[in-house]
Amino acid sequence: GLFVDDDQTVVVADFGNDRIIQWKKDDTTNGQVIAGGKGQENGLNQLNRPTDVLIDKETDTLIICDRQNQRVVRWPRCSGTTQGEILIGNIACYGLAMDEQRYLYVSDTKKHEV
Repeated sequence: GLFVDDDQTVVVADFGNDRIIQWKKDDTTNGQVIAGGKGQENGLNQLNRPTDVLIDKETDTLIICDRQNQRVVRWPRCSGTTQGEILIGNIACYGLAMDEQRYLYVSDTKKHEV
């Protein structure tokens, strides 16, 4: 999954490395790990095969589809943040979207629904 915000910051769900990476507009060569990257487990500071990510501008947080942990997590974007919080558990999430009213849509591949 890939998300580009209004200031052209690119955020990528790095599925194979269990982390979320961000590239700022003026520094496209140095990606920064902003969530996960602490091993492939189920701790609140870890991700396990993230498939999608988006930015909730209202709360300045990342919303992450943490696929193998079967959860959707919210992770603050402020520097120094070391863990997220579970928004939805027990879900075979794969993709995320948020509309202008901030309704969150999550695809569930096990239940074949959004």
